[in-house]
Amino acid sequence: MKLRLGFAVTLLLFAAHSSALAVTATLQSVAAFPDQQATGIAVSKSGRIFVCFPDWSDHHTISVAEVVAGKPKPYPNDEWNQPGSPNDHFVCVQSVYVDESDSLWILDPAAPKMKQIVKGGPKLVKVDLVKNEVVQTIAFGEEVAPKKSYLNDLRVDTKTQTAYITDSGLGAIIVVDLTTGKARRLLEDDLSTKADKDFKLQVNGRALLGENGKPPQIHSDGIALDRLNGYLYFHALTATMLYRIRSEDLRNRRLTRSQLSARVERLTETPPPDGMMIGPDGRLYLTDIEHSAVQVLDLKQNKLATVVSDERLSWPDTLAWGPDGGLFVTCSQIQNMARFNGGKDMHQTPYTVYKIIGALAAP
Repeated sequence: MKLRLGFAVTLLLFAAHSSALAVTATLQSVAAFPDQQATGIAVSKSGRIFVCFPDWSDHHTISVAEVVAGKPKPYPNDEWNQPGSPNDHFVCVQSVYVDESDSLWILDPAAPKMKQIVKGGPKLVKVDLVKNEVVQTIAFGEEVAPKKSYLNDLRVDTKTQTAYITDSGLGAIIVVDLTTGKARRLLEDDLSTKADKDFKLQVNGRALLGENGKPPQIHSDGIALDRLNGYLYFHALTATMLYRIRSEDLRNRRLTRSQLSARVERLTETPPPDGMMIGPDGRLYLTDIEHSAVQVLDLKQNKLATVVSDERLSWPDTLAWGPDGGLFVTCSQIQNMARFNGGKDMHQTPYTVYKIIGALAAP
């Protein structure tokens, strides 16, 4: 109770000082999928839109798709989206991301129904958007993706050839050297990557309870890379504290476990986000799954403001910036999944992707 009251006071203080950040944004429907539950989204420099559909239900048929005329087209081809060898077929894709070189990265935790990991399935896949072909696959063994892990979201720094990945199943940050393909699990079981065991997630006032009747513990999930200032931001889903660390510290192999942990900065409380993204204005944009909203945090002034709040944002999941400054968001309706509703699928047709027009706050 003290945590929730403290957080409420924090939000009131943010609201009282955020008038300069207020923005007026509207939602534009981009795509709607009758049965495909979209989580990740990525937009190329030319405006091509890519989404992913994790294998979480019996309705699953496509893992990665390009949105063409509002409809999902299997990407990069049908073969990768069909059942097959887990090392060269998608198993359960969670995230997609377009890097600075305009390449598409696909993260596959390979844990259908969020349960057992398919051996040989966890991987990071790079697709050339000119050739529309897979050009690199980095497989993750159990030392990187152990049992009960769930590789969740990623960011790629082309300058240092590094990928950063959150593990929401156990709590950790995975750092991948894209040149060598070698990866390390960092901040494992660190306070910064763990869920708050006393936090109870409420979506539009309704408590989210798992199959065991208890609040789920979802660890490090949302992630954002500030290339200009050299910071990686991350946040557990069932928690309110935002953390950051210098990306160069994560790449520094000489730092011990305790030294690395000491360099993590505890920043501020925010509404629990699923997706996060640094904006072209240098601010941090976060989805607000409890209130069907998207928030923006001014990192210099530590002020939070609402970009858009709309009941159509049913579990706003992942964010992606378009080349015209529009902010795209998927609505995954996770709170309506059978696992959180006594075994009954409560999703409302369709699953939607929106473009937020006028998302950028004034400088």
